[in-house]
Amino acid sequence: MRRREFIVTVGGAAAAWPLVARAQQPATPVIGYLHLGSPGTRRDQVAAFHKGLNELGFAEGRNVAVEYRWADNEYGRLAELVADLIHRRVSVIVAPAGIPATKAAKALTTTIPIVFSTSVDPVEAGVVPSLNRPGGNVTGITDMGVDVVAKQLGLLHELLPAARLAVLVNPNSPVAEPTIMDAQSAASAIGRPIEVLTAGTKLDIDAAFASLEQKRADALLIANDALFTTRLVQLVTLAIRRAVPTIYSQREFTEAGGLMSYGSSVIDRERQLGVYTGRILKGEKPADLPVLRATRFEFVVNLQTAKTIDVDVPPTLLARADEVIE
Repeated sequence: MRRREFIVTVGGAAAAWPLVARAQQPATPVIGYLHLGSPGTRRDQVAAFHKGLNELGFAEGRNVAVEYRWADNEYGRLAELVADLIHRRVSVIVAPAGIPATKAAKALTTTIPIVFSTSVDPVEAGVVPSLNRPGGNVTGITDMGVDVVAKQLGLLHELLPAARLAVLVNPNSPVAEPTIMDAQSAASAIGRPIEVLTAGTKLDIDAAFASLEQKRADALLIANDALFTTRLVQLVTLAIRRAVPTIYSQREFTEAGGLMSYGSSVIDRERQLGVYTGRILKGEKPADLPVLRATRFEFVVNLQTAKTIDVDVPPTLLARADEVIE
């Protein structure tokens, strides 16, 4: 081989080496974490999500990257945030606690896997055709939060049998209408009237609590909603200040000073969300992963708050609690 031909051959091979090396190195997958709320109240849930990922061998910063996007309760921002994640070529979009976020992602991509967690029936919400066979690029975990409304009102009724009940919902949420219907049906079954209060912003929450006296409501149920989760401290503070016995859907409210909570374990649900995300990163298809239903439910009572607002909790109610905060 002539010297000039040798130089050209070696030079061409050298130029190709970086391309070959890059092709042989597996690209680090990127998860798009899309949430309707804000990060301040999501630390424990995000940690649970990472715990689920770890069970499948994934750790952020080691073999997977996570791009976090928060809508700060502005529904109109979701499409823009999804578009940004798609532009960044994420491997999967995770939508914790959000049918709106799931729908926004589903509207913009039919190829990127989407994994959700939600409190509503995803079939009725229109994000999957079936729980057992979700098909397409969407699957997830649901705790069917609206199914527990009757149980929550029953607990309030047992606490205060003569109370006039009220339910607070976010009118902008897909959970609102089914929650109202379930609450009205449950109240009718126990022979009690119920008032429907609405709040779509933090200012609306103040106004809703101010109207409780006018509506002569004695006890309150806070619907399971991302807005209310991000306004946890505000809701608990208002309920205690006005001495309104209130039941919530997540134990985090009771731990923060709420009177009672009944609902599925959010931490376990978000851990499972991480597990499903990890399985998809390993090659499984969303269409083949059935939508899971939560199986762990918790009833928590805060006796300190009961004393503060001067409410006697019946021993029979305390006996059924999974945890009593004293």
